[in-house]
Amino acid sequence: MAVHIDRCYCFATPFAALKRIADTTGSETVAELQDHATFGHNCELCHPYVRRMLRTGNTVFHEIVTAEDEPAEGSGVQVPR
Repeated sequence: MAVHIDRCYCFATPFAALKRIADTTGSETVAELQDHATFGHNCELCHPYVRRMLRTGNTVFHEIVTAEDEPAEGSGVQVPR
């Protein structure tokens, strides 16, 4: 089964739109981006994807990304850059 994840599930906000907002506003974290866009306030399953998007620029994902893969800012866990 092919996986195609490209948006916040709860708010249907595309990651491509979030990337444009992040680029425009200089947002570097989920919390900063949430100041400018509506996403990730319910189930928060999109948070690891948004963190990866902010880190890599990718807006479409073909694998499951978990919080272990992309830990929250300030968690102390190092993510390969």
